[in-house]
Amino acid sequence: MYTEYTEMNEAFGISQSDKRPMYLQIMEQIKQRIVVGDWTAGQTIPSIRQLAVDLQVSVITVKRAYLELEREGVIVTQHGRGSHVAQDQRLGTQLREQELQQHLEQATRIAALLGIRPKELAGRLREASDRVTEAEKESI
Repeated sequence: MYTEYTEMNEAFGISQSDKRPMYLQIMEQIKQRIVVGDWTAGQTIPSIRQLAVDLQVSVITVKRAYLELEREGVIVTQHGRGSHVAQDQRLGTQLREQELQQHLEQATRIAALLGIRPKELAGRLREASDRVTEAEKESI
C-alpha cells in the first residue's frame, strides 16, 4: 500500500475492506494531515468523542489511536483542554522519514520473495529514481 500525500480537506474515512484495525487507519490519517500541513504544531484536533461520532466508531477506538499518537509524540493531550498537534516543528519531516523507512522495508521483503538480491534491488531503486527525476524535469 502506498500513501499519496494530497490536501486533506475532506472528512476522515474508515475503510471496512482495509485489513488494518480502525485505530491504525485513524492514526495514519491524522499523521497525513500533519505531514501535508493541514494541521500545524500546536493546533487543536477533534476531541475523541467528536471524532468517534464523525467516523461512527467506538470512542474506545479513537481513544486508542490518540493514546498511540501521544506515545509516539505526535499529539499532546491535556486534561480539560483537549488534544493538540505536538509543538515539534520537525514532526512532518519525521513522519515522512518513518513512512519512507516502512516502504523501503516492504520493498526489501517483496524483493526477497521474488529472489531479487540486494544489489539488484539497489540498482532498480536508482533506475526508479532516475525515471522520477526525468519525469519531473519534463513536467517543468
